[in-house]
Amino acid sequence: MKKVAFAFALILASFALVACGGGDDDETTNEATTNGGAAAEGGKPGGEGKPSGAATVDFEADPDGALAYTSDTATAEAGKVTVNFTNESPVGHDVAIEDSGGETIGKTDVTTEGSDSTTVELKAGEYKFYCSVPGHREAGMEGTLTVK
Repeated sequence: MKKVAFAFALILASFALVACGGGDDDETTNEATTNGGAAAEGGKPGGEGKPSGAATVDFEADPDGALAYTSDTATAEAGKVTVNFTNESPVGHDVAIEDSGGETIGKTDVTTEGSDSTTVELKAGEYKFYCSVPGHREAGMEGTLTVK
């Protein structure tokens, strides 16, 4: 009888873990997520517990090491924006933000298998984000950041 009760408890625990685990059922998009008041279309809003006006935008390099970001578009609110960059691959990448005049106004460090962040002041308009490692931008590792 004790074995049956133990097996039953084990089965219930397994069901509980399966129900609590699992992936994200949201639709996948090709946009970087932003937090703190603005979310990329289809992205997830965040920023709970952050001061009003604080904004972040998250970029991720292709985890397989391809010369690409996981998204080629992003949005953010105007003001001070924290740029978070994650690169899980062993190929070094960064993310740089370029204004409409072609000037780099902020960038993270080149990172492999890790993450970095920087803060930039952004006015409304369109910006380019790109990888500044030689040859990566030319290979297509760039996108558009729209600031509202």
